[in-house]
Parts: sequence; C-alpha cells; structure tokens
Amino acid sequence: MTKKDVLKPQLWTPRPVAETIAVYADWAETYDAEVEKRGYRTPERLSKALADVIDLSTTVLDFGCGTGLSGIALKDAGFQTLHGTDVTSEMLEKATAIGLYEKTWVSTPEDPAFGKGAYKAIAAIGVVSLGAAPPETLAMLVGKLNTGNILAMSYNEPTLRDVSYIKALDDEVASGHVEVIFRENGPHLEDVGMTSDVIILRHK
Repeated sequence: MTKKDVLKPQLWTPRPVAETIAVYADWAETYDAEVEKRGYRTPERLSKALADVIDLSTTVLDFGCGTGLSGIALKDAGFQTLHGTDVTSEMLEKATAIGLYEKTWVSTPEDPAFGKGAYKAIAAIGVVSLGAAPPETLAMLVGKLNTGNILAMSYNEPTLRDVSYIKALDDEVASGHVEVIFRENGPHLEDVGMTSDVIILRHK
C-alpha cells in the first residue's frame, strides 16, 4: 500500500448488506492500525462538535461503533456514558473488549434493537456512507428520535458525490423531520487528502 492508496479499493462502492458485513468482519483484526496510520480524523471532529451541542452527561449511542475507535473519540471529548451497537460481531467484540461501553449488542440491518426516543443522542460516525450502511439507514435513525433529540453523522467525500445519500439527507430536512444545526467540512483521511462533512441534526 502506497501513501496515496485509499484504505481498501473496494470500500467505497455499493454492495449488498451481507457483503458489507463480510468486508468489515474480515477487516476487524487490522482496522484500528490501518485507519490510525492513515490519519483518520472524523471521529475526533464529530465527537468535539457533538460535545458543543449536548450535555456531556448525556448517554450517547455509538451506532455502528465498529472496533470502538469512535467510542474512544467520544470519551476523549468528555462523554462518560456510551452504549454501542454494530452489525458485525467481529468488530463489536473488539469494541466491547476496550471497556469503554456500558452496554453493547449486535444489531441487524433490519432491527437496530432499540426503541424510539431511547437515546437523546445518537452518533453514527462514518456509518451511513457509500460502502457501509445504505442511505435509507438515515431515515431509520431519524425515526428513532424524539423532538429535540440529536443525530450526529458524517459523509465522506465518496458519499458526498453519491446522489442517493445526498437525497436521503435532503429529504429528511425538507420533510421537516430534522434541522441541521451544525455542518462542517474537514479532514477525514489526512494522508490521502480526503475530507468529510460532520453533520449534526436535531429532531423537530
């Protein structure tokens, strides 16, 4: 892998959900080392932005928590109580082992296994994106919010170029379900110059 290579050439391409789970299951052992080496900055950026809009005592659901890198960033931003879920059991095992989450569970694409209003804040860091969770996941997450609840999410560059993901976000805003209270472009993978938008939505 050269400096200008992306992490995985097949990562940012549409695929069936089962195939995506297999990709991440296979990646679980080396994921942390690979993304940290490349300068993965979105978790830190999103966590700091979230800390500016909600109380640090709020229990945050780290949706699609992966190996727990996002949880580490949330803890570093000052959040004390985290729950985590992921569809890939191999990744979730890594997240659970670091001991930062009060509760973890394996969810499925069909059933995230938490109810509407269960969390005042949901962080989906790099989750609803091309090659990971499909665009319709955004509407599902918004549907789990009560009035005033927060969804913090990110779109990387490949996702920002995909019309289906842009439409998913635009539709939720245009419908009046949510309002954008923060949006900022910044570093995603530093060594390849890739950026991402950190986006915070509040349910109306």
